Amino acid sequence: MTAPLSNDLRERVVGALEGGESCRSVAARFGVSVSSVVKWHQRYRATGSVAPGKMGGHRKRVLEPHRTFIVERINQTSHLTLHGLKDELAARGVKVSHDTVWNFLRREGLRFKKNTVRP
Repeated sequence: MTAPLSNDLRERVVGALEGGESCRSVAARFGVSVSSVVKWHQRYRATGSVAPGKMGGHRKRVLEPHRTFIVERINQTSHLTLHGLKDELAARGVKVSHDTVWNFLRREGLRFKKNTVRP
């Protein structure tokens, strides 16, 4: 994802709009898209600022609070599958996808391999 354009450019664009120019002519003059001009002007009218909003961020990990339960279930049941674990989590009120369970196990370093050595 690219970085936001400078506040200076945004202020000049909004200033030109406030001066009475059309969105299309301002966009052509400053070399930005018409949609950017419209959005910057909307942000200026709503907040009084042309500064960009927050970008990115991190999503909270849904299965982190249930780590102990997942580890216990893996250690207790040698024949537990990812879909079975997903169903047990759903019974506890945690609705997640198969991929979410898989990614959590990989990230935590928990192995799910079925073999004869494991009890």
